[in-house]
Amino acid sequence: MKLTRRTLTLAMAAASLGALLPATALAQKKIVLGFSQVGAESEWRTANTESIKSAAKEAGIELKFSDAQQKQENQIKAIRSFIAQKVDVIAFSPVVESGWETVLREAKAAKIPVVLTDRSVNTKDDSLYVSFMGSDFVEEGRKAGRWLVEKMKDQKGEVNIVELQGTVGSAPAIDRKKGFEEIIKADPKFKIIRSQTGDFTRAKGKEVMEAFLKADGKKINVLYAHNDDMAIGAIQAIEEAGLKPAKDITIISIDAVKGAFEAMIAGKLNVSVECSPLLGPQLMSAVKDIKAGKALPKRIVTEETIFPMEVAAKEFPKRKY
Repeated sequence: MKLTRRTLTLAMAAASLGALLPATALAQKKIVLGFSQVGAESEWRTANTESIKSAAKEAGIELKFSDAQQKQENQIKAIRSFIAQKVDVIAFSPVVESGWETVLREAKAAKIPVVLTDRSVNTKDDSLYVSFMGSDFVEEGRKAGRWLVEKMKDQKGEVNIVELQGTVGSAPAIDRKKGFEEIIKADPKFKIIRSQTGDFTRAKGKEVMEAFLKADGKKINVLYAHNDDMAIGAIQAIEEAGLKPAKDITIISIDAVKGAFEAMIAGKLNVSVECSPLLGPQLMSAVKDIKAGKALPKRIVTEETIFPMEVAAKEFPKRKY
């Protein structure tokens, strides 16, 4: 009889332990992050994606990754898919600023916190996202403008500028234009004579620069490109037109990717304003803080600098992207 009771006690203990196991496993369950990326339109974006993927792996966070191929409808589908999968946190880098209210309200209704990375959204209700982390694009435009004003301070006569804008409606395109114009408007000699989107790609940057050169070749003094990839494409167009980039036409761009440093070292690009894509570790830290119930700042700004061609050779070995 004693043996039977002991066996029964052991069986009950084992059953109790079995009942507890799922709860323990649940407590150790990985945080799941759904991330929707803009696409792979540039060196910068590729480095950004790699930073997010490697940081998630290192942090032990399960990453559900979606490439929107530069289409807003693809991002909205991805976010809805993340909501249906009941991920813990959603993060995304929005293709354009507007048109997010409905899907963000759906995420809020599902009680899934949202983090914006690299680019912000235009919404009246900022409770629809927890935090926006990334660069100050307006300040990047200002840095580009200040560099140009200083460079051309002794030049007499008009300074004719052509501008390669980023994707129409995107936060960096809007803000980099705004910041640059804010600085150059103080001196009437600076004039933007042509401005068109190059969609942040090398191929489009080259194509649009070719059109600029055909229309105003001899009048162009400066090219301001909203990213390095467009500037590198434009450099090809300038060379094919028989001109010397960085000499006949002063070239300013933004991002400071390795390709820009190579162009500066080769004497073909005058300056690149830094915009760091390495947001992965910062994002994973934010995701963990959210899950731990910690409050995040509404705006987390990345610290960045500016690299003129004179320092490119020295700085190049330190570049991670």
